[in-house]
Amino acid sequence: MKIAFGCDHAGFEAPEPFYAPEIVRYMESLGHEVANCGTHGPDSVDYPDFANAVSAKVLSGECVYGVLLCGTGMGISIAANRHKGIRAAACVTPEMVSLARDHNNANVLCLGRRISSLKECLRLVEIFFSTPFSNGERHVRRIQKMG
Repeated sequence: MKIAFGCDHAGFEAPEPFYAPEIVRYMESLGHEVANCGTHGPDSVDYPDFANAVSAKVLSGECVYGVLLCGTGMGISIAANRHKGIRAAACVTPEMVSLARDHNNANVLCLGRRISSLKECLRLVEIFFSTPFSNGERHVRRIQKMG
């Protein structure tokens, strides 16, 4: 599966290991091809630029899912959700991730460098990719109402 990844400078915040390259490596170790939309270093950048790049790849069909990372996961999820067809979920627990996929058919996972440990982020990524959408009638109906 091809996955779009993007982050702001929080992905390269000290201390090491830096989250961004570790998350990319982990997704690749799961057998996914990663389209890394950046950023690629610790210099301050604007998270909407990377949310937009990842959203474009998901909406075009080039990538099946996206993973975004900022300080909390909130700002980058708000930016991604401005795109019609993107259902970005800022998650901090396994249950949040599984319900985001199962009930909301989330297509972008948003993580917080300052909120979750690297180990927790990797676990959330794994759950995101392994949890299918339930395709339940009520969930489909609700997603359709979002446009």
